[in-house]
Amino acid sequence: MIGLAEHERVDEELYDDFESAKAREKRLAKEARIQEIQAKNANLGKKVKEPVASKAMRGRGETSYYRVTCKDNGKGMPHDDIPNMFGRVLSGTKYGLKQTRGKFGLGAKMALIWSKMSTGLPIEITSSMKGQNYTSFCRLDIDIHRNIPHIHVHEKQDKKERWHGAEIQIVIEGNWTTYRSKILHYMRQMAVITPYAEFLFRFLSDAPDKNVTVKFARRTDIMPPVPLETKYHPSAVDLLLIKRLIAETSKQNLLQFLQHEFVNISKSHAERLIGEMGPDFSHKMLVKSLTSQQIVRIHQLFRQAKFDDPSGDCLSPAGEYNLRLGIIKELHPDMVATYSGSAQVFEGHPFLVEAGVSVGGKDVKQGVNIFRFANRIPLLFEQGADVVTRTALKRINWNSYKINQVQDKIGVFVSIVSTKIPFKGTGKEYIGDDISEIAAAVKTSIQQCCTQLKSKILKRIQAREQQERKRNLSKYIPNVTGAIYDVLKEMSHLHASKRKRYANEDAEVLNKVSNHIITRETLGEKLAQHVEQVDYEMALEYATQSGVNEEPRENIYIQTLEGESKFVDFQSPVFVFRLFQ
Repeated sequence: MIGLAEHERVDEELYDDFESAKAREKRLAKEARIQEIQAKNANLGKKVKEPVASKAMRGRGETSYYRVTCKDNGKGMPHDDIPNMFGRVLSGTKYGLKQTRGKFGLGAKMALIWSKMSTGLPIEITSSMKGQNYTSFCRLDIDIHRNIPHIHVHEKQDKKERWHGAEIQIVIEGNWTTYRSKILHYMRQMAVITPYAEFLFRFLSDAPDKNVTVKFARRTDIMPPVPLETKYHPSAVDLLLIKRLIAETSKQNLLQFLQHEFVNISKSHAERLIGEMGPDFSHKMLVKSLTSQQIVRIHQLFRQAKFDDPSGDCLSPAGEYNLRLGIIKELHPDMVATYSGSAQVFEGHPFLVEAGVSVGGKDVKQGVNIFRFANRIPLLFEQGADVVTRTALKRINWNSYKINQVQDKIGVFVSIVSTKIPFKGTGKEYIGDDISEIAAAVKTSIQQCCTQLKSKILKRIQAREQQERKRNLSKYIPNVTGAIYDVLKEMSHLHASKRKRYANEDAEVLNKVSNHIITRETLGEKLAQHVEQVDYEMALEYATQSGVNEEPRENIYIQTLEGESKFVDFQSPVFVFRLFQ
């Protein structure tokens, strides 16, 4: 596609994999010395190390190229907007504040630029929207110096199928062998945090035996609420932002500006703030006429004054219900606990922490396995410095919750949502451990999950101990039966004058023994029944708590998600009850 092909070499010495006669002689001599040393070690009985194969440098002609296609069934994109959406790097004003997924807002453009750098091939976009009778197709690349799209093809094509959404296709240089585990791990984490979506991943190789197909099924159709746009909190703004808000506001005077452009500033509060600013400020002064010194005074007061914390209503967390479903769906753990904390504040920005802790499961390594999410997007790299990793490994005493940190398969899932995620580093791959508010919230959330698991683990331990106790009692029933029956039989043969000392019930038992109504076998059966009864009564509470049902199972048929049905949802943090009409 780009003219890369095998060519016959004319001058071998030009290539980096060329080996001269002198270099070859030197390499063979070195290999001979190594073999001689290994032979001596083998004769002496020493452990022989396997020779390490030298890594040959890979030339550009051996580079791997991949066609990457990403397709969804979302809303799609307007036909005329596609070139600017992919071929121009835009800067947003962010006049309003909103929780957003992703990190930069440049994902597709970064993929396009990488494609341009590694192969020079353009990107291809196919899109269709509901109600359209055509499909938009665009092939373009980006003019990096002028920041404009370079359009090769932009046309409307006949719509051949009832589909809406977007499909993006690029050809890039890459290394599947090295990063395969990262890609599959990312897809798995996406399936955990978004159980309401279905993901299908396919890797198609030249060799059919190397093909990979992984499907992450959808488990629910309950989606988190759409995040709401909110205004800035006074303690979260800087000088540049205040100047921009002043330039873009439609309010005339300072009182209206403070009251309507910021959260948690009422009219009375704004009047008090203006009075505190000094004699140079008044309620009706034009906000556009503020000088630089006056804006600095407003910013200074915002930093020093006390304001109510912003509400967390604008946030859109995954929810305990979805988080629990995702963990169960992908890991199949023995036990799982989830917790969703209340909204808290960091530097004027609301944030909310959700956590889940699982024990056991498939494809889970022994020890603590960390799964981190920021605004419902997985974080893969720089895990060691993240607040979640440090909290889980250093600040949680797992033994106090009856969990073995080394031997048990522990999954720790922490999702942080906020209008501003305080990433560290340029890669935006981890959240720093130096923010005390977030660190405390993460620790509390994990501890709440561990507390829930502890009660379940203790019940399992009690059930295990009860079973062991039952086995021990049952093991000694024959011996105890024989001993008791021998004593009763000896007592039943006593003289009548001596038997008068026993009460009526005891005398009745002795008479039954004499008349062979009570035998060794019947006594053994009664003891076995008593052990069973005690075991059943002690295990009944555990069975009730853990949801174990000994009744015959009945098939429950759940209506498909694709069907058109009218229903009403009754939701709580941990479950959803759907009533079909």
